[in-house]
Amino acid sequence: MLEPPASAVLVEAFANTVDVEEASDEIATPAGLSGWLKDRGLLDAPREVSAEAHASYVALRSGIREELGAHVGDTPDPRLLAAADRVLAEHPVLVTARGALTPAAGLPPERGPLAVLAIAWSELVTTGDAARLKRCAEHTCGWAFWDVSKNRSRRWCSMKVCGNRNKSRSYASRQRQAT
Repeated sequence: MLEPPASAVLVEAFANTVDVEEASDEIATPAGLSGWLKDRGLLDAPREVSAEAHASYVALRSGIREELGAHVGDTPDPRLLAAADRVLAEHPVLVTARGALTPAAGLPPERGPLAVLAIAWSELVTTGDAARLKRCAEHTCGWAFWDVSKNRSRRWCSMKVCGNRNKSRSYASRQRQAT
C-alpha cells in the first residue's frame, strides 16, 4: 500500500475541514481555524485570526477541493481556482540551499501556516503526487482521500459506501430504462 507523504496528509486534512454529508465546517470561523491550526502544530498557541486571513484560508481550501474534484472527472469552477491562485501568489516562499521550500520571513504569525499549506500543495503538484489526492466522486460525500490504487483510478473514498451508492443508482437507472 502506498503511504501518502506528509504534505499529502496535511493537504488532505485541510481539504476535509469541510464535511459535505454532515454540513459542517471545522474552519467556518476564525476561532475554529485558529484551533485547527494549533491542533496540527502549525500555530504555537491559539491566536486571533483576522477575517481577511480567514477568507484566504477558505479560498485556498476551496481551490484545492476543486482541483481534487478534477482528479475524478469533475469540472472545476475557474473562479474558485483563480481565488486560490491569488492566495498562493500573496504568500511567497524561499528555496533553501538544499532546495527545500520554506515560508518567507516576515509573514504575520496567522499567515505562516497558510504558506506551509501552500508549500505542501506545491510539493504535491511538483512531484506529481497531487494526482493521487482526490475528492470523492460521490457528490453527497466530497471527502478528500489518498488513492492507493496501482493505476490511480480510484474514484470514491470508500467502495463499501460511496462506490456502492453510485453503482446501485446506476443499476436502478438501467433497470428503469429496460422496463
